[in-house]
Amino acid sequence: MSLLYVVGFGLKLGHLLLALCCWIVSIIYMNWFNNGGIMETEVGFLGGGGKMWLKWWDKISGNSRKIHQHYYQCIGSKKVRRTLWRKLLLIWVLGWVVVSFWIFLFMTLQATEKRKETLASMCDERARMLQDQFNVSMNHIQAMSILISTFHHAKSPSAIDQRTFARYTERTAFERPLTSGVAYAVRVLHSEREQFEKQQGWTIKRMDTLEQNPIHEDDYAPEALEPSPVREEYAPVVFAQETISHVISVDVLSGKEDRENVLRARELGKGVLTAPFRLLKTNHLGVILTFAVYNTDLPSNATPNERIQATNGYLGGVFDIESLVEKLLQQLASKQTVIVNVYDTTNHTHPIPMYGSNVSDDGFYHVSSLNFGDPFRKHEMHCRFKQKPPWPWLAIATSIGILVIALLVGHIFHATVNRIAKVEDDYREMMELKKRAEAADVAKSQFLATVSHEIRTPMNGVLGMLHLLMDTDLDVTQKEYVRTAQGSGRALVSLINEVLDQAKIESGKLELEAVLFDIRAVLDDVLSLFSEKSQEKGVELAAYVSDKVPEQLVGDPGRFRQIITNLMGNSIKFTEKGHIFVTVHLIEEVVNSIEVATSKNTLSGFPVADRCQSWKGFNSVSQEGPLGSFSSSSSDRITLIVSVEDTGEGIPQEAQSRIFTPFMQVGPSVSRKHGGTGIGLSISKCLVGLMHGEIGFVSFPKIGSTFTFTAVFTNESPISTEGQTQQINNQPHLASSEFQGMTALVIDPKPVRAKVLRYHIKRLGIHVEIASDLNQGLSVISNVDMILVEHEVWDRDSGVSSQFISNVRKIDRRVPPNLFVLVNSSSSSRTSSITFGVNSPTVIVKPLRASMLAATLQRAMGVGNRGNPRNGELPSLSLRHLLRGRKILIVDDNSVNRTVAAGALKKYGADVVCVNSGQDAISMLEPPHQFDACFMDIQMPEMDGFEATRRIREMERVSRGELPVNRGEVPVETLENNSNCHMPILAMTADVIQATHEECLRCGMDGYVSKPFEAEQLYREVSRCFQSTS
Repeated sequence: MSLLYVVGFGLKLGHLLLALCCWIVSIIYMNWFNNGGIMETEVGFLGGGGKMWLKWWDKISGNSRKIHQHYYQCIGSKKVRRTLWRKLLLIWVLGWVVVSFWIFLFMTLQATEKRKETLASMCDERARMLQDQFNVSMNHIQAMSILISTFHHAKSPSAIDQRTFARYTERTAFERPLTSGVAYAVRVLHSEREQFEKQQGWTIKRMDTLEQNPIHEDDYAPEALEPSPVREEYAPVVFAQETISHVISVDVLSGKEDRENVLRARELGKGVLTAPFRLLKTNHLGVILTFAVYNTDLPSNATPNERIQATNGYLGGVFDIESLVEKLLQQLASKQTVIVNVYDTTNHTHPIPMYGSNVSDDGFYHVSSLNFGDPFRKHEMHCRFKQKPPWPWLAIATSIGILVIALLVGHIFHATVNRIAKVEDDYREMMELKKRAEAADVAKSQFLATVSHEIRTPMNGVLGMLHLLMDTDLDVTQKEYVRTAQGSGRALVSLINEVLDQAKIESGKLELEAVLFDIRAVLDDVLSLFSEKSQEKGVELAAYVSDKVPEQLVGDPGRFRQIITNLMGNSIKFTEKGHIFVTVHLIEEVVNSIEVATSKNTLSGFPVADRCQSWKGFNSVSQEGPLGSFSSSSSDRITLIVSVEDTGEGIPQEAQSRIFTPFMQVGPSVSRKHGGTGIGLSISKCLVGLMHGEIGFVSFPKIGSTFTFTAVFTNESPISTEGQTQQINNQPHLASSEFQGMTALVIDPKPVRAKVLRYHIKRLGIHVEIASDLNQGLSVISNVDMILVEHEVWDRDSGVSSQFISNVRKIDRRVPPNLFVLVNSSSSSRTSSITFGVNSPTVIVKPLRASMLAATLQRAMGVGNRGNPRNGELPSLSLRHLLRGRKILIVDDNSVNRTVAAGALKKYGADVVCVNSGQDAISMLEPPHQFDACFMDIQMPEMDGFEATRRIREMERVSRGELPVNRGEVPVETLENNSNCHMPILAMTADVIQATHEECLRCGMDGYVSKPFEAEQLYREVSRCFQSTS
């Protein structure tokens, strides 16, 4: 163990010394770094605080810089004399020799102190054990004195005799681990002696002859003892434990030591000890603990005279000190390393040894006091180590090791100085390369901003025109087509955003919004985006959101949708049969879930990878993880767990470790077959981390993959809720009044698929009943308004299907229930037969979305408004009230963008004027003007939106008298009677870099609209500005 200590301490000390040398070298480099002017680039990034810090650092390190320069010129020069290095090396070596010697002395002293502390601890432990066991024996002897008083003297006739006493003491000997025997001596007056001796059948013997002439065990004969001389009273032993039965009939008052002990015990009422003496028969050193036995009616506060008068006898316990201490030491594993001596120190000048010898090979010992309950007697335990102290190998090795390390450090320092020149040249080259890399990074950011603007500008026109098209008179099918086109356009924008997001991730500028959104509507949007692709492949696509998930959440719906889109996009790529299934639950619902995915309880019947394995390593789901921090028991934190399972090709085992690596494909063949950038999953992992969640997956080749992630949202509105609530486009009020009170029958043999259908129908406010086949459904068709049958059931037996239709016709109702068959593209050839005939069922093509399902039911059942509400009609009344009669200026160099914005605002009664440059906007907004708001594009030729806004705000400050008139170019007469003190200006741009948003606020703009923008976003910004100014 000493060698291990040496090695460990040497490694630690070596690490500290190397760290010290590295710090010295870093100080030298920092001083040169500051002196060489290399920090100019750093100051630009640190800002004003960084400049102050550098000034402070220059003052602190000014002298050290000069020392370094002189040091490098002298020490680093080849002209330095060899004698200087020799002197420095000699000083270094001598200094560390002194330090090593001091460390040796210090560690030797520490080892000695530790040895003393160890001895003290061992000695105190032995003393405590001996004292505790003695107290246990003493308490039991005192209890026996009470027992004798109660059952021997207080009862007539006595309940105790010698045989009973001997058997009892023998059986309870384990409760007195330190006693070698117990005896009871009764108090007998001289007048009672003759009658007592006749009653006992023996003569009272004297003890003082034994004290004067100790005898050996083999020579002891109780019959040979002399009778006790005549005294006022006697104390003959009448009861004794078998081990000391030889003391029966001996008068304990006839011995000098025992007499003093007995008289003191009955006067004090406590246990008293004798001085050490040689015990009868064993000839070992021992002591006797004596308790007086009183009448049972003695009060607790009796005086000494009352105790003497009430004394009936004396109970004594014999302690063989030598044997007992030896037994105690045998219980300890380290017995052989310590020598123990026990002394009676009542007389300090002449202590009486009770155990042990005085042999010692060590120079120090430890004394522990012993308290055996008798304040008159004092006892001590002396402990010494048996062996001599070992050599201080640790101190020797450590001091030598430190000296060796110091020499190595000196050598390293010498080699470092010689390499400084080369390192400085390498550093200059590195800084040059660093500047080039920073310039390339800036160029990349500018390129991304330019590409974003140039691509988003036409996309804004496409999406804007589609939005305006939705406000025209379209039937349900046309609206569905337009919605799909809008979703595809947004998907194209998301592909552009992936590259921009990767750039943001690399620069650490990716941030999340906090707006109110409907997660179910987000999933419907994603399903619409992939519906055509899934129908082409014949893959069943479905989504399910638990009823426990709140209707509205606060978070970033765009980024959440991006994660789902990335995961589902990958599933669509690699899945040729089966299904793709998205589930959303509260995390509490799945923590203790015991569902096992088998082919019988999956969406399509194909086996899937068990989703429980995909979240196995999540901290928020494991028993040791911070589940409490993610729990939805608090009112404002909602932790969702989202799973996307598919029955695709699966991920090979060798590729699973790099699945989240940017720009990584599973394999070259897969990349050629499916394409893609390979950054979707890495972006998704980053977004999940920003949402305080985790992401994982489980995948098996030829079975499929299941990706699962968690995300933390809130169910309370953000602090500033005005203008921050996102309404998901094209989602009508689902639980509409035309479906309230209706009942639907779902016939599907697969429980999971039936649960998904029930989820979508219940969103429309319809009560749902489920049956597994047509025969079971016949029993409840009389009470339903509509019947939805899975094509698998419908095509199974045409005869049963025909009979089912016949039974539906026979229902005694004015309007029979409507019949619908749910199909996907894989069954289109089979479902062609059901589309013929007058009473044939209506076909619903999956994937199901609430809006599509509502439109289909309305069209088939003839309920509701066939001309569905146009976009944004929920806030239309309040917006129309805000915008009617408002005069708004739109500034954009792109005619399409001007058309989209103007059309969106004119729909609500706004009076819109459009200009195509910033200079024209300044001319239009010279006070006084009649405009209520202005939408300003940022990137425009000649004068951009920032400069135009600054000039407009300057004119407003002049009009308010905050600036002198001569600082602006506005005539004084135009400032009279101007009421437009502050006009809202909203930025319109395709640049999505965060710095652009901050620049908009700095130049005086009131809001920010990113292109391609949604009309509702324009409405929210306008309403927020008007509400804030009203």
